Amino acid sequence: MDPKVLDRVKRMDVRARLVVEGFITGQHQSPYNGFAVEFATHREYSPGDDLRHIDWKVWSKTDRLYIKEYEEETNLKCTILLDTSKSMRYGDDSEAGGLSKFDYAATTAASLAYLMQQQQDAVGLVFFSTQVDKNLKPSSHPSHLKLMLHELEQVTPDAETDVSSIFTTLAGQVRQRGMVILISDLFVDPAELAKTLERFRLRRHEVIVFHVMHEDELTFPFQENTLFRGLESDAQLHTEPRALRASYLEAVERYMKQVRKVCAGLGVDHVLLDTGKPLDAALSSYLAFRQKRRKSLLRS
Repeated sequence: MDPKVLDRVKRMDVRARLVVEGFITGQHQSPYNGFAVEFATHREYSPGDDLRHIDWKVWSKTDRLYIKEYEEETNLKCTILLDTSKSMRYGDDSEAGGLSKFDYAATTAASLAYLMQQQQDAVGLVFFSTQVDKNLKPSSHPSHLKLMLHELEQVTPDAETDVSSIFTTLAGQVRQRGMVILISDLFVDPAELAKTLERFRLRRHEVIVFHVMHEDELTFPFQENTLFRGLESDAQLHTEPRALRASYLEAVERYMKQVRKVCAGLGVDHVLLDTGKPLDAALSSYLAFRQKRRKSLLRS
């Protein structure tokens, strides 16, 4: 759905449902299904076995009856880490409408949680700034989803963020192996980002980074003389933006390349989320990651 349309939907549970159901409409197969049971092996038929599980292809080749045995895949445990720093507030007062970085990130978190809960997966939610502001442990209970959506409606980004310092704490708290989803604008030195992501990988977590950027940050559309104010500092700069555009975009691209390199080197999926575009990228990337995980489990 168009972010400008979503901006008019204030209830987070409604937003999440609209995003997920709208996304599913465009899929050939429902992402709610197909994750729970996988074929494991054969065993010889014994009287009383369910005939529906006989592998007739094997019978046609061997003239002997074999039963397909299945194993249930352990439900996924996922922790969503949501950046609640002041820099995520950019876009709050945009005259063009649409979602701020934080609203976009929070809607992404809500949509992913909604989708996972429909798949019977356990999902938790952590708000972080300079500290862990809220930590809801993973659960698959329907009431837990309602609690997470309520918290997402209530939270307001209002603090500076030192991602590198807080990740040390987060990595220690997410103890059980599972999936970690980081949703942030990643205003941190790439070297520090590498250290923090490495802590999760050393604990054998599977990690997806959803890198949220406002469309203004990606395109720098400003034309007239503009006063730029820092959201996490008192810095101000009054300038003619057209003179800065080329060098600014070059710096952004250089930084994005560094972030992508860090993630690729650690086996972390990096997904750029542009607030001007629908949230399909987040849901598609999650499902692709989940499919890759299933194939990896089957090979092992």
